[in-house]
Parts: sequence; C-alpha cells; structure tokens
Amino acid sequence: MESLVTDDSVPQKPGQLVDLFEKLEKEIGTLILGKNHQVRLGLCCLISGGHLLIEDIPGIGKTTLAKVLAKILGLKFQRIQCTSDMLPGDILGVSIFDQTNGSFSFHKGPIFTQVLLADEINRTTPKTQSALLEAMEEYQVSSEGKTRQLPQPFFVLATQNPLEYSGTYPLPESQLDRFLFRISIGYPSRKAEHELLQHGGVIGGLSDLEPVLQPGQVIALQRTARKIQLSKTLIDYIQDLLSFSRECGEFSIGLSPRAGLSLVRAAQSWSLMQGREFVLPEDVQIILPYLAVHRLRRKDTYSELSTEEIRQLFTSVPIPA
Repeated sequence: MESLVTDDSVPQKPGQLVDLFEKLEKEIGTLILGKNHQVRLGLCCLISGGHLLIEDIPGIGKTTLAKVLAKILGLKFQRIQCTSDMLPGDILGVSIFDQTNGSFSFHKGPIFTQVLLADEINRTTPKTQSALLEAMEEYQVSSEGKTRQLPQPFFVLATQNPLEYSGTYPLPESQLDRFLFRISIGYPSRKAEHELLQHGGVIGGLSDLEPVLQPGQVIALQRTARKIQLSKTLIDYIQDLLSFSRECGEFSIGLSPRAGLSLVRAAQSWSLMQGREFVLPEDVQIILPYLAVHRLRRKDTYSELSTEEIRQLFTSVPIPA
C-alpha cells in the first residue's frame, strides 16, 4: 500500500481531505472490524491534539486500536502495563550514575514517544497516575529540575476495565479532565466476529500494515483543524451547553472551561473529517456525549451516566437556527 501523501504537507482545503480520512478509516477497519464510529472518534481525538480513554472489558480490542492508530499514522509507539508497584520514574525516566565519566545521565522513559498506551491505567497508584498530568497538558516532562519536551505529535491512549475494581485506583477528576474523549468499543457484530474467528485474529494483519501518513503530516492535519471556522452563534451554543451542565441541577459539578476549549477543538476536527470549512451544531452534538461522559456525575448519587443519557439531557438546550 502506498502512502497517500509523500511529503510533510497535506491538502489545506477540508474538502480535499475527505478521501484521506476515508482511506484511513478503511485501512484501520480491516483490523478493527465493524467499529467505524469508534475509529472515527479515535482519529478525531488525535487530530484534536487530545487524549483518549477507553473503558471496556478485556479482549475487546483496546490495545489493538492503539497499535493500529500508531502504525497507520507512522507514529512511534510505546506501551506501559500499569501495576500497583509502578513508580513515576518507570514512565518518565531516571538518572543513572555513569562511572566512566563520573556523572549522572538521564535515561528517557517510555513516555518519550508519539503514541503512549497506558494499559489498565487505574491499576497504578495516584502518585504514578499524576506523572502523566504535565505531559498530557503541556507536552513536556519536568524531572530532576530540568524540563524536557516530548515528541510531536503526542497522544496518550489509556485503557481501564470497568468491572475489575479490586486493586484499582479510580482516576481523579483532574486526571479524567485531561482526556478529551472516553469511549467503549463493545462486542463485535456477529458478522465481524465471524470474520475475526475465521482469520484467526489480527496479529499477522498488524505486521503487514503500512503507514498512510507520517508524523509531520499528522501535525499538519492538526494545524488545519484549528483553521475550521466557528461562528459567533456556534460559540454561544457551546457556552449554553456549558452553562446547562452547571445550572440544570442534574450534575454534581458542571463542565470546566478546559472542557469547553476541548469541545471547540474536537468539533473543528470532526467538521474537518466531514470535509467542511465550518462547524455545525450537529458536529457538537455528536461528540459532546463522549467528551462529557467521564466529566459529569449525578448530583444525588455521584454515579456515572451513559453517553445516551447525557445526549438526552442536553437535547433541552436550544439548537441555533
């Protein structure tokens, strides 16, 4: 398979990018069977410069999705298996004394990559979880009095199991707010599962996969997404959604200003993927449940809501004409 683009640029007109995104989705869909919407959300998250949290049962394809995204976009990939005895240095890196020259040298940890899979992130301690905060927000790592920039683009894809609570440490609100989307992959359809069983999995297919883009082209796509227009009416609509989450009385706390900025970036990226130069209310409505599901809790019980429940609650906010 040949790359669609042969240099570090991409077409600047959103309409010219439709074929590119369709190609990306098609190639990813050869391994992530029957999950086109989840694939699109993953691509949207990356193009938005955000990070993705996948909450689902084991064996659904969370790790495979991370590997496929990295491979198809030509990005460097690292995986960390989170455990209760993991330390921040296991992620960020440590300084080791070199007896040859009598000085300390910093050995970079797995976070110095472009796609970082934090598998079962809620199995490591809050102290180690917090090691990711600065990296996810500022794309840098501060260690031992020195700040080091991370490679670009930088994308964290974390997974957690919603059923196995024994030995887990729930992510605090400050950590959850760093993730742009939280999604679930879900069981495959009968047809997709039949194809998966027939071909014996996706291991061989992953090794045969060739990059469609390169890192510079991914960065160019992120910059192009920032140019998608938002009208004053659309910004007012987004503000109305934020205000509703804070004032409706359904939620313990409302959406933060960071969530509002994330909603803007994600709506721009989703619109770009549709081949438009401006954001529509429908773009905001499609992505809002995945952006809000890990940020909002019921006021009375502090329990989670489903994406469908969030979608229904926000339908009471008037849509601009």
